[in-house]
Amino acid sequence: MSGAALGIELVVVFFLALFLLHRYGDFRKQQRMVLFGTLLAWYLCFLIVFILPLDVSTTIYKQCKIDHEDHASSSTASPQPSNHTATNTSATPTRRTLTQCYKPWSYIPDGIMPVFWRVVYWTSQCLTWLLLPFMQSYARSGGFSITGKIKTALIENAIYYGTYLLIFGSLLICVAVHPEWQLSWYGLQTIGITAANTWGLFLLVLLLGYGLVEIPRSYWNASRHGHLLIKTYFKASKLMTEKADAEENLEDVMEEVRKVSESIKYNHPLRKYIDTILRKCPVDYQEKMGRNMDDYEDFDDKQNTYPSEKSLVKLHKQVIYAVQRHNRTRVQWQILLQQAIHLEDVAKNETSSTHQFVHSFPSSEPAGWFSRYVYTPPVEWYWECLLKRWFYRLLSVVLTLFSVAVVWSECTFFSTRPVLSLFAVFIQLAERDYNYLYIEMACFITIFFLCTCVYSTVFRIRVFNYYYLASHHQTDAYSLQFSGMLFCRLTPPLCLNFLGLIHMDSAISHQQKEQTAYTSIMGSMRVLSFIANGFYIYYPMLIVILCIATYFR
Repeated sequence: MSGAALGIELVVVFFLALFLLHRYGDFRKQQRMVLFGTLLAWYLCFLIVFILPLDVSTTIYKQCKIDHEDHASSSTASPQPSNHTATNTSATPTRRTLTQCYKPWSYIPDGIMPVFWRVVYWTSQCLTWLLLPFMQSYARSGGFSITGKIKTALIENAIYYGTYLLIFGSLLICVAVHPEWQLSWYGLQTIGITAANTWGLFLLVLLLGYGLVEIPRSYWNASRHGHLLIKTYFKASKLMTEKADAEENLEDVMEEVRKVSESIKYNHPLRKYIDTILRKCPVDYQEKMGRNMDDYEDFDDKQNTYPSEKSLVKLHKQVIYAVQRHNRTRVQWQILLQQAIHLEDVAKNETSSTHQFVHSFPSSEPAGWFSRYVYTPPVEWYWECLLKRWFYRLLSVVLTLFSVAVVWSECTFFSTRPVLSLFAVFIQLAERDYNYLYIEMACFITIFFLCTCVYSTVFRIRVFNYYYLASHHQTDAYSLQFSGMLFCRLTPPLCLNFLGLIHMDSAISHQQKEQTAYTSIMGSMRVLSFIANGFYIYYPMLIVILCIATYFR
């Protein structure tokens, strides 16, 4: 099984990223470069989440072998081991009983993981700090040619890249003039990784503090049908206002396009740009404008004022945004209406004495085998009107306990004697019996919960209707790439924080333990010890204040 688990997860994670991209993006309409960049960013981030538990189990196995070698060498040197202290200060008392080391089923041979993490990490960092910002500007550009879009993207990112150079130059000068720091390529790598992880941890704690409270509360509120129906009505009224605003904005932009289209005739040099803009308009508007065209009118015979190419680029950009926003709000409105109708049906069927779930608007499509034989009307009634609310309440309680465990561990993970972090306690208990399957499942569930809290907050972010992830293929290219940037910046510090929670990051726990391959590529934090011993330890405690603020908001 050596390496087989790694290969299987590589394939599974790829299809998971592809499925999510298909759900939020549009393969038919969006540019291939945008889809590829987003898919690669999501794929690399999800790989870190899924592969890290395998790295942890492999590291525990290596630590077991090291403990046996140390014990064998100490036993050879002295026949009385009771007069000597174990060389590994991190080993638990049960480790000294020398339980036989069993190779994990997902063991990854030496030399593979360091190379794998190095490729994944540096590729994701190049994407998030260099390529994706450029691709964002390229995708939202209103230019009519590849050259024009590239030029616009370079101009928009000039300040962005200049800021990087300024920060890097400042750090370079600080390292060069500090007497205790050595200026080396390894040190520069560590400084860059530390700076990226510090930025990510700063944002990570803010998002995590919101998600740890909001996710359990959302499931609890979902169990209250009356509350959920009232909330849906409120969201519908709010979305109706947004939908009307999007329609009005589209009308204004289409009116501008109509005027420009009527002023620039078929034989004008700028007519090809107008045709490009018209192809981005809805079909009904295209037909309307086509009927008003007089292709036989020559523009040279009239003294008209024609728009410049720069103004057409701006108009093109406005058309793309207006059409996308209109389509998104229209689809969201239909989905929200279906949710409201379903909740109203649940409220009506709760008082039904027949225990048969009746829909107000039955589907016109023929029922599948699942609806005919498994999810029948009686089963649907018991689930929707009785069992679902209790399931959500139970799930909310479990998630609340998980959130409390995360908050407690974030505030106490720096304490190794005694071990106060609950996740470190669970992993160390499993280490005693080398239960690798339990270790990997515990690591995966914990990381998955942390990622759910963080990523769900990212998916709910909405800033002036400019960045918003909408399902049913309604997410624009700029929002897709922005989400890829955030994932690449949040996932590495999130996983590094998790390793700190289970005491497998020696830079924070200060234990002489075998490091995971993931930790080894992050470099020694001794280059910037004030961050390792200060910010990384004490800043996550802020999550308590954020959780309290979110709860009482």
